[in-house]
Amino acid sequence: MSKKKRKKKKQQKGSSSLAIIVILIIAAFAVTTCSRKITGDKPTSPAKKSSHKKNTTTRTGIFLLAEDFESGSKTNYNSGDVELSSGTWKFKDAVTGNLEEDHKTGMQALRIRGNGMAGMKFDIPVKGTVTVTLRYAGYGMDKAGTWELWASVNHGQSYFRAGDPVSVTSGVLKTATFTAKSTGTIRFDIRKTDAGNSRINFDIFRVTAGGKVIPAKPEGKPAGGDDDNMLLGNPSNAGESLVMANNYLMDKGYYVLSYNRDKGAPNWVSWHVSRKDLGKMSRANDFRPDADIPGSWYQVSQTSYMGSGFDRGHNCPSGDRTATRAANESTFLMTNMIPQAPNHNQHLWKNLEEYTRELVMKGNEVYVIMGSYGSGGTGSKGLARTIDGRKVTVPDHIWKILVVLPEGNNDLLRINKNTRIIAVNTPNKNNVNIRWSAYLTSVEEIEKATRYRLLDKIPQVVRQELVKKIDNGQ
Repeated sequence: MSKKKRKKKKQQKGSSSLAIIVILIIAAFAVTTCSRKITGDKPTSPAKKSSHKKNTTTRTGIFLLAEDFESGSKTNYNSGDVELSSGTWKFKDAVTGNLEEDHKTGMQALRIRGNGMAGMKFDIPVKGTVTVTLRYAGYGMDKAGTWELWASVNHGQSYFRAGDPVSVTSGVLKTATFTAKSTGTIRFDIRKTDAGNSRINFDIFRVTAGGKVIPAKPEGKPAGGDDDNMLLGNPSNAGESLVMANNYLMDKGYYVLSYNRDKGAPNWVSWHVSRKDLGKMSRANDFRPDADIPGSWYQVSQTSYMGSGFDRGHNCPSGDRTATRAANESTFLMTNMIPQAPNHNQHLWKNLEEYTRELVMKGNEVYVIMGSYGSGGTGSKGLARTIDGRKVTVPDHIWKILVVLPEGNNDLLRINKNTRIIAVNTPNKNNVNIRWSAYLTSVEEIEKATRYRLLDKIPQVVRQELVKKIDNGQ
């Protein structure tokens, strides 16, 4: 090979090597660039997520429940159910407010007036302590008002107050925090309690797991057991054992009763009425089954009396428990009801109940025991011995005893032979005399009919005189 050809071949080889090097550099650069795009390097200043998206993420990741009252709409104050983002809520004297005067975070908030409320109609499945936070403020220029948070761990059958009442003093949104203990499920009510003309806004309702329950403040006990719903005795010696199915003692807090499983109604109910029991709370009207009835027993429901010709007649009346919402709602449990002839319930019995409260407002306190016996009452559709597929017995007689005392302490010691005793025993018929005084009798006569021992905690020397007395009805 000539010298000239060898030189040309060497130059071609060098050019090829340089081209290869260039190609490799370009390939390396491309791989690096693609790698960065695939792994997605974060920018130094990440864009913020929207608050709505953040709440959605947090709701499933942290909160047991988060309700902002942004979805759903209710513009009138009539009682009704509302579908919110968290589930179905019951509203009473409450609306979703989106006016300029509504203090809110977002487009709208909850607004409650009077002694209204908004409550969950569903349960949060959780066991242990939970913490609840929510924001509140007076609507518009409304500044005065009070509200409370209530909780139920038995599917809404009964409620207890979580924490202390909250006073509203301004139109600036503030945060309130509560803790409550759940035994498996829990639901909440927001209740306005001052019954005034002011309105209150609520927003950003949150429930989280954990927290420390604040012990309830101890309430002072009346001297000597005063005001106890069973201060005067247990007429039938009712007990809490399940074997006593037809004489089953149930303490509902606001009254005590002996329940009869086979009759589907109470044998008797006992309670105390004083000024502190009478307030401005409106009638709850929420008839419902009692969750404390043993599971194997027949559960009388709010519909059990429908079409029967008989009213769902209260033993402990709604009107005797108007100081708080919980007290009033307790009277609508079906364990407090008997099938009562409509005219008997709405006239005769109503008159006696109102007279009892008149006595209280005049400076007295009253211990009341009411019961029923027999079978076969006459309602608006005629005579019936049972209703609800023979599950509920219709009594033929309804009785009541009132022990009237001037306001004071040491009640048992103050009862003497001059204490006023009002005892009535009435037929459960639709054509009864509306004057309760037409049915005045003695405690002794009611004992003969029921075989109960009434007022047995009163000292015997006094009791033996009181049980024979017949009041004059004035």
